[in-house]
This record gives sequence, structure tokens and C-alpha cells, in this order.
Amino acid sequence: MKKTLFLSPPSFDGFDGGAGSRYQAKREITSFWYPTWLAQPAALVPGSKLVDAPPHNQTVEDVLKIAKDYELIIMHTSTPSLANDAKCALAIKEQNPDVQVGFVGAHVAVLPDETLRENPVIDFVCRNEFDYTCQELAQGKPWDQIKGLSYRDKNGNLHHNAERDFIHDWDAMPSVLPVYARDLDITKYFIGYLLHPYVSFYTGRGCPAKCTFCLWPQTIGGHQYRTKSPQAVGREMEEAKAIFGDKVQEYMFDDDTFTIDKQRAIAISEHLKRLKLTWSCNARANLDYDTLKQLRDNGLRLLLVGFESGNQQVLDGIKKGIKLEVARKFMENCHKLGITVHGTFIIGLPNETRQTIEETVRFACEVNPHTIQVSIAAPYPGTELYQQAQTNGWFSDNSLVASSGIQMSTLQYPNLSSSEIEDAVEQMYRRFYFRPQAIIPIVGEMLTNPQMLVRRLREGREFFSYLKERHTQAAAKTQSVVTSGSSH
Repeated sequence: MKKTLFLSPPSFDGFDGGAGSRYQAKREITSFWYPTWLAQPAALVPGSKLVDAPPHNQTVEDVLKIAKDYELIIMHTSTPSLANDAKCALAIKEQNPDVQVGFVGAHVAVLPDETLRENPVIDFVCRNEFDYTCQELAQGKPWDQIKGLSYRDKNGNLHHNAERDFIHDWDAMPSVLPVYARDLDITKYFIGYLLHPYVSFYTGRGCPAKCTFCLWPQTIGGHQYRTKSPQAVGREMEEAKAIFGDKVQEYMFDDDTFTIDKQRAIAISEHLKRLKLTWSCNARANLDYDTLKQLRDNGLRLLLVGFESGNQQVLDGIKKGIKLEVARKFMENCHKLGITVHGTFIIGLPNETRQTIEETVRFACEVNPHTIQVSIAAPYPGTELYQQAQTNGWFSDNSLVASSGIQMSTLQYPNLSSSEIEDAVEQMYRRFYFRPQAIIPIVGEMLTNPQMLVRRLREGREFFSYLKERHTQAAAKTQSVVTSGSSH
């Protein structure tokens, strides 16, 4: 085995490139998801090490000290952080020219040729589902025999090997939890709506939904949900309890749609109840009352639900496959059952107008999830949304993320500018949170739980400084538009 380092490189302050959600950017409040995409191949490679620099505040210098002992370095990258990650790769190569450095992630899976051409420092990229590709690289298999690999040969020529099949035997996949326990400090991972410390991971990959903006199913995971059996997940959770004891307050199943196979979800939840574990998962806003009740009775605390918009035409345009009245009924049931919901919304999707933004704000206030996240539509390469934006000329000339890591709008429409989209994010946050129905439950939480008090106060500070930074960013953007206009 080659001595292998799996690296999530240092990035913008507070930037979460490995985000388990649908886009990668700096959040309103400090949020870090676990680097599951790297932990999974690390679990397949004996003697490897996983370094997740951003949450552990590790600098490039820290990484260089670690990297000098390794022969093979596999880095996770994303569209917004690629240039930054390539600089880190260059520093590693300058220190040790013999080390092999390659990238994984949605961006390089979709654009292997461009990535290698534009970044001569990168030796290879792994496409699609890359877990076993990484394992074969570590085993020292000749590069021309590794499926799913794109690489540069000794003469600088690029090669793209045959595609690798999707993984179907998920029960054979080793657990990522021992890797977390060995290489990560779980107290460094925060998500505003999850209890702390939490642990998140996948019990399967792929999503049958066809949402046009969603990154992972269209680039890496595919549209077939391939899973571990409930028995295998039960064993994994027993192992989790043995490793972490009572330290972990909550387990988050980050599968795109954990609840799509209701019987499987219920079977897994029975194991969680037996182990007395609190858990949460991603869900679609169409689960029925009986399923919700069974899951709640078996320890479900919170559902992470993508509502995206309060306008049916916008939802149909992104192939969401959900009707607003079904989502309303779902929320009514969650409120009845006492299941906490974190709702996510996206501003700036196709068909968006000032009117549809207003409908989304009103819808969010009406269904009233406990907390919300408002993102800007991010057209990543490899998604249908990206194709639509190219075809229709919706791209403004902005990058997806400002140099500070804050998400900017790359899209604009004939009747909606990118700055209006950006402003709407702040407006929606203010209008949702500055209501008694939103404030009272959060204050209640703070008064009954000292840890929550400290945390919410920190998040409040971060939230307002984030809004301030957005303002500065927007002002700078307007200024540059004015300046470039007057220089013509």
C-alpha cells in the first residue's frame, strides 16, 4: 500500500467545501459537515490518514508538515475552491516533487479534461463514485488499468480511462466512523440546527429525485438510491455507540432522501430506538403522518427538508416533484408530532420574480419551520440548471463565491438582477426570524439549555456579521459596475 493522505485543504475562513448540502460556501453561521466523501475511501485504505483542515483551523504550513511523510495525496475540491486547492497542491509538490497528487469531487468528476489542462500540478482526478478508484491508486495498480481515472502520463499527455460502475454492494463498504474517531475532533463540527457534538454520514448514495440544481446525484451519486441494509446500519450504530459512548448528542443521516424507502427508514429507526440514540435525517416534504409518528417514536428529533420555493411554477420548473399543499400538510403533521424541521429555501431559481420571492417568504412564515437556511441558486457544472443557464444566457459575470467565501448570485434574469437576488436572501432571513413565532421558541431553547444559550448568542453574532459582510460585498460589486461603466 502506498502511504496515502486524504486531504480537505485549508480554504476561506469559515468555508465548508465538503458541505453535505447542495452547495459549497461560507455559511451565515459557522457550519462544518464531516468529510464523508474522503472518509469513505480512507476507510478502504489501511494505514491512510484523513486531514480536514478547515474545521481544525489547519493552515497550509500545518498541512505541509503532515504531507511530507506521504507518497499519495488525494484532495477533495469544489467549484468555488478549486483555484485555492490547486495552490495548496503546488505547495505540497514544491516540498516533495515525487509525491503523487490528485483531486476528487463533483467539479473534477464533470470536468476532468479542463481541470487537468488548467492545473498542471494535478497528476490525476477520479471521476464519478471514486471510492474504489482511490483504493486501487493506493494499492499501486498501474494507472492505465484503473477505471474512472483521468490522468497525465510522464510525457504530459492526458488519458481518460473507462467509466467505473456504481457501487451496489453497500454492505461491503466499511464504516467511516472509526476514521472519524481516529483522525477528527468531533467537537469541531457544528451545524446550527443539530445538537452538539453531532456525527453525520451516509447509509447509501444516489437520489431518485430529479431536482435540476442538486449537485451530487447529477455528478457522482446517480439517481438510483443504493443502500446498506437496516441490519448493517444497526451494526454500524452499535459500533458508533461503542466508539463515542454518550459524547455524541445526535446522529445525522445525510443520504439525499433517507426516507424515500419508508420501510427501510422504519427498520433502521427500530435499531436506533433499541440503542436509545437521538437522530435526524434529510426528508422530502411528502411523508405521511403514520410514518412520521413511527420515526418520532423511535428517536427522530429533526428533519432537514428542502422546500426551495413557495411558488408552484418555480417548483415544477426545477422538477421538485412536490405540491405546496402536500408540503403544508406535512408541516402541519410535524408540528402536531413535535418533530423539529429545518427548512431550506433557494432564491433565484428559473421563473423567479419579485412576486415569487414574496410568495416564498410568506410560505416560509406560514409553515413556520424551527429554523431556515436561504441559499442563492448555484448553477454547478454537471447540473441541468447549469445547462439551462448557458442555453438561456442567464449567467452574470460573477463567480459562485466571493473571495471571502460568501455566496454570490451568478444568475440574473430579464426581470430580476443578481443584486436583487442577493438582497432577497437578507430580506427573507430578517422577515422570517424577526417574528414572535420564530423568536419565542429559540429564546425558550436558550433559557432551558445553558449550552444552547452560549451557542445561539455566538450564532447571532456571526449571523449579523455575515449580513454586514454581504452588504460590504454588494456595495463593492455595485461600485465596480459603476466604475467599469464610466471607464467605457
